[in-house]
Order: sequence, then C-alpha cells, then structure tokens
Amino acid sequence: MLSAEELHARGVAAINAGRVAAARTPLETALRRSTSDALSGSIEASLAYVASESGRRDEALRLLESALLRPGLSTAERGRIHGQQALLAMLTGQNAEAMSAFGAAIRMLSTSPLHLGRAHVNRGNLYLQQNDVSHAEQDFEAGLTHLEPTAEPPEVAMARHNLGYTRFLAGDLAEALRDMDAARTVLAPLSAVAEATCDQDRAEVLIAAGLVDDGRAALAGAARAFGSRRLRRRQAEAELTLSRTLLLDDPAQALERARSALRHLDASATAWRARAAAVVLAAEVRLGRSPTALVDRGRDLVPLLEDHGLHWPAVETRLHLGRAHLLRRDPDGAAATLAGIRTGARAPLAVRLLERETRAELAAHRGRRADALAHLRAGLDDLHAWQSSFGSLDLQTMVTGHGVRLARTGLRLAVESQSSRTLFEWSERARMLASRVLPIRAPQDEQTRADLTELRSGPAPSREAELRRRVREQAWRLRGSGEVTEPVELDAVVDALPPATAVVAHVVTDAHVVALVITARGVARHVVGSRADLVGLLDGLAPDLDVAASYLPASLAGAVRHGLATRLSRLASLLLTPVLDDVGDRAVVLTPSGLLAGVPWTMLPGLTGRPVTVARSVTSWLSRPAVTPLTTAGLVAGPRVERAVAEVEAASRQWPGSRVLTGEAATASAVSDLAAGVDLLHVAAHGRHSADNPLFSGLELADGSWFGYDIDQLSSVPQVVLLSACEGGRSSVRHGEELIGMATAWLHAGARWVIASPAAVDDRVAHDTLLAVHAGLRAGLAPPVALAAVEHRADAAPVPFVCLT
Repeated sequence: MLSAEELHARGVAAINAGRVAAARTPLETALRRSTSDALSGSIEASLAYVASESGRRDEALRLLESALLRPGLSTAERGRIHGQQALLAMLTGQNAEAMSAFGAAIRMLSTSPLHLGRAHVNRGNLYLQQNDVSHAEQDFEAGLTHLEPTAEPPEVAMARHNLGYTRFLAGDLAEALRDMDAARTVLAPLSAVAEATCDQDRAEVLIAAGLVDDGRAALAGAARAFGSRRLRRRQAEAELTLSRTLLLDDPAQALERARSALRHLDASATAWRARAAAVVLAAEVRLGRSPTALVDRGRDLVPLLEDHGLHWPAVETRLHLGRAHLLRRDPDGAAATLAGIRTGARAPLAVRLLERETRAELAAHRGRRADALAHLRAGLDDLHAWQSSFGSLDLQTMVTGHGVRLARTGLRLAVESQSSRTLFEWSERARMLASRVLPIRAPQDEQTRADLTELRSGPAPSREAELRRRVREQAWRLRGSGEVTEPVELDAVVDALPPATAVVAHVVTDAHVVALVITARGVARHVVGSRADLVGLLDGLAPDLDVAASYLPASLAGAVRHGLATRLSRLASLLLTPVLDDVGDRAVVLTPSGLLAGVPWTMLPGLTGRPVTVARSVTSWLSRPAVTPLTTAGLVAGPRVERAVAEVEAASRQWPGSRVLTGEAATASAVSDLAAGVDLLHVAAHGRHSADNPLFSGLELADGSWFGYDIDQLSSVPQVVLLSACEGGRSSVRHGEELIGMATAWLHAGARWVIASPAAVDDRVAHDTLLAVHAGLRAGLAPPVALAAVEHRADAAPVPFVCLT
C-alpha cells in the first residue's frame, strides 16, 4: 500500500503534467492516510489547486483555510500554503489579494528553495497578467535560480517557458523562442494539456513575428485541447488570445471569439471576464458599432480593469473609448478620454502603436494633419527601433504588420495634403517598413547548412515542416544592427539626381494611384488613376505572362501575345502616360508600391529601350555602393532547362577565366562556394516562388533547391546576380508595402544589382536576352543600360526581365 507521502507525490506529479483531474483521487487517499499535520496541510493545499482548476472555488478556499488552522506548521509550511492561497486568488482574478499573499509566502520560504522558487514563478505569472514585464522577468529568473537545483525537470521547464513568454512581451522574439523551445522538449510529451499550454504561448510569438496563420491555428488547437478536457478557464484564455490577434484584420471574428471566451469563464473569474469584455469592446469599435453604447460600457470597464491591476488593458480600453467618441463625431470627448494617457517606453509596443493611431485619428478629425503625421511618424520610429534588434530579413519583414495601419494612414493623409514633400516622405516610409533597418551578415551556421542539405533531399512532409521551422527560427536568433536609416528628404533627392535620371514613385492608396516624378529640375505630382482600375488590369497579368512565355502553336501564340500586349498598353496608359512628359528621355528609377511588385516594367510602352531600375526605395538607391569593375564571373546551369548549358557556356566566353558548373557538378554546395568568390553570378535554372515563406523560394540544382536562406550562409556575395529562372524576381508582399523574395534576399545580403523576371521566361528568350546583357556588362555598361539594349518584339515571347537594386 502506498504511503500518504507517496500518494501526495503522485498527485503533485499529475498536476505538474497537466492531468489535473487525475490528481484528485491519489490526493484524497493521501489525506485520509496522513498522520502528520504538516503533510495534511500540504495535501489540502494541493487539493485546493485541483478544486480551483475544476471551478470549485469555495471548496478550494475551505481546504486552504483548514490547512492554515492545523497546529505545528513551520514557517516554511505556512509560507507554502500562503503561496497556494495567492495562486488561487490569482486564478480567480483577486489580484490584489494574490500579490499580498505571494509577498507573505516569499518572506516565509527562505529556508525552502523549492517552494520559494515556485512562489517567485507564480508571482511572475501575476505580474505577467498585469503586463509588468520587468518585475515578471525578475521573478522568473529568481524562480529558476531556486528551482534548477531542487525541482523536477518539468517544473524547471515551465519556469523557463514563462521566462520565454516574458521575453516575448519585452520584444525579444528570438530569445523567447529559444526558451520556449527548450521547455517544450520537456513539457510537450507529458500530456496533451501541457503541449497545448506550450503551443498557446508560442503561438503568440509566431503571430508577433508575422506568422499569423500558423499562430492562430495553434491557438485554436490549444482552445480545443483545453475544452475537450473541460478546462474552461484555460480554454477561455486561448480563445481570448486568439480574439486579440484578430482585432485588426477580422474584428467580426475577434468579437465572436471574445464572446465565446466570456461564456467559458465562470462568474468568479472577474479579472479574466474584464479582459474579455475589453476585447469585445475593442472589436465593436473596430466594426463601428453603436458609439453611444460603446462609450457608456467603456466608462464602466476602465475602472474595473484598473481595480484588478490590469493597467495596460485599461489604457487600451481608454484608447478604444476615445475612438468610440470619434465614431459619434465627438472630438472633445475623445480628447478628454485621452488626456493623461502617457504610454512611455515601458508600455507594450501594441499599446504604443494604438495610442499613436488614435491620437493621429483625433488630430486628423480636427484638421491638424501635421500633428496627425507627427504621431504616425513617432509610432513607426518605435516599430523600427524594435525591428533593428532582429538580424533576420524574414523576421524584419514579418513584424511590419504591427505598423502597417500607421503607414497606410500616413499615405492617405499625405495624398490629401497636396504637398509633394509630404507625399514623398510617406512614400518612402511606407515602402521602408523593413529596409530602414541596416542589414548585417549572418554568421555561417553548420546546423542550418545541414538542415538545408536535408531539405534538398526531399524528406517526408512532417520532417520537411520541422526542418523549415528550424531553419527559419535559427535565422531569427541573429541579432540586429540596432541601427535605423532615416528616409532621404525630397530636396536632397533633387540635388543628388543626375540630369539624365528621373525618379518615378508610384503610391497606391485605398482609392487612388498617385505618382511623383523627381528630376534635377524639380518635382511633378500626378493623380494617374483609380486603384480599382489598376487592380482590374493587374488581375490576370501573371497568368498572361506565363502563358505567353510557353511553347504555343503559332495561331494561338499570336492571339495570346496580342492580348498581353493590349493589357500592357493599358497598364502603361494608366501608370506611365501621365508622367512621360516630365520624364522626357531620361533613365528611370521606379519605386513602386507593393501592389505593383509583379509588373514587368521593361515591357511597358514608354519604358522599352530605356534604362529602368526598380529600387526598394529612393533612400536605398541613393545610398547603394557603386559597382566596381566586374572581373570574375561564375555561371551555373541547373537541370531540365533546355538551353541552360548552351546559355552559360556562351556567356562564359565573355569572361576570360570564368568558372562554369553544369550537370552533376551544379550542386548547392558547389554553387555556394562559387557565389562567394565572383563579382558576377549567373544561374540558369528552374525557379520556384514560395509565397508562404519567400526565403524558401529556390533555384533547382542537381541535388535539389538552393534556397533564399542559403544566401545568408555565404561568406560574401557577388556584386551582380543574373537569375535566368522563372519566378526568380517574384516577390511576396507582406503587409502592404514590404517585399521579400529570392531577388530581395540577394539585395539584403549585399548584392548591388539583381536582374531577374517576375514571371515565366521562354528558354530561348532567356538565352538571347542574357547573352546580350553579358556583352553590355563586359563592355562596362551599368546593368540597367545593358538590359535596355535588349529588343522587345510584340510578336515574340515576352522579355519580362527587370533590374532590381
């Protein structure tokens, strides 16, 4: 027969593994067999936790009170029970009582490191609920110090997981994932509940990093796992977290999820119910529901949140309350609601950005456009300061979602301002949501190289998913430069432009397409058309390009290419015809909005035969290092491309001493070695664009795909890269203005120019086009000039190559 001590240990182990219901029987048996007041008190405290998790708060309180009445308890034993009282108070939303009880427990537990560590960890969780990140981090670190030499691995792992969550709230996503992943290896195998707990918090990190679909799926899965075991409070927590992630892009779904969370919270969970009510209110404000009713509810909700120590949720609710006042055209009410709110650097980034958005909305409502833009500018500065801590291009682009509303609002106000200077500033800010961060070179990593090599071998789907996750998150751990580039000012652009060059900056808002033409002579502004007309022309452009590049019977090819030419002509009439008089015969530098990422600019009437550069921004174009004379070249032919070997061998004859890789020699490792040692790299291979994670876009080589992530592992990169590959120049648009893809990965890594196509390319066209480009480059021409010399014929397959920088 098991002793009371053994049964108690078994019950505690079940609790730690997330099998709370299974702990009840061994604990009740242990209490009946116990002959020690001290042990009975500990067992009653554990039973109190089981009762509280099962929603029986009165029973839990009775058990704890009984435990404290037992005579002969030591100071440390009483401290443990105070810790349980504190935990119960926290779980039921009595935060002030919980904080007091945790303080008493910690003072009594100095001789019991195991329980002292637990008290610190639990108080850290309370600080987390109150968004007091610095105090939470201190408690978790103290807890780990005491738990690591005394506690079982699962308990230590949970403390480390919580520390990771704190680091996530502080904005350190890479370290958060490191801690959470280390903890998950211990916790996830214990039970479905423990795995769901890990996945719930990790999902928030993924969402913050821009992997919104992955994160939301994990949260929904966690909610289902908790619900299937009738852990309603935890189910509600997962649903509430999910609802918060939906507020900006799907407020109707956010409202549904928040209301579901409310239904799963019992009446005693007052703090959690207040948090859920705050999300319901925010969703209804986003949906523009009855503002008068929202104002009345918000006024009642703010003090309730503050009473529970939920300061930042209270601030968020006040900000949404201010927006509700604006919905009913009451700017004075909004101003009064916002008065006294000062978020400061310690506030969560999302709260700071919401404050900037709300204050900008109020200023715009009052006609103070300059003040509105100042708030938006400050919000983006906060975002970029955070981004600069990340070294990964992938992560820098994904987190831009936090600032996209600010950038779009800024663009709209800039268009309304009629000021070319203001429009140019916000054109640059909107398209530089990631590229303002100064890039750094990633250190070579043997594990990443090994994972990429295994990915090329075609692993099973589950293994492939794990490898992709590991490669992506290893890149996230690269520390950023901490430096942010300020957008160049319009006057500086005018002064710096050569007389023979014009900059054309297209800005696409929700309603209009506006273009700025900048030359050394000045600036011209044009409203060139409507967004609806542009979208109509862009829909179907990519398929038209791909079909026109395929091998077709002559009778069909003529019709297809005529249709494409018509579409391109209409697109040019909208985007270019209004600006061509100002451009004159100059070379053109384009900085298109993200919606225009797939346009084959060199094929548009008005630009054919003209040197055209597609730049990430005017700021990056002006600051790019000059290309030094090209002397060394490397050329690669991948498999299954009909003319690839002929193309690279013919091109190699332009470059004495060049190195050529074909057939079985064209492996990923060989191409990496080649790319790190030449001024110019030419790859003729099939390309595939990965929209769900563009840095997994790849070029097909003898042993599999050579990915965008492989570029990060190069010790140095070529100055000029020619991608003779279908889709090599295609980019995904992340959050409106930010582009990322294979070509962008090269530019981020330090390449000066990339010549690539956003669409499929006929093998013969690629062969002839790029041989002509090589001849121009060998003669010393700049890449845009060399590409401009290529002939475009309406009756031939399209030549969609563009020159990117």
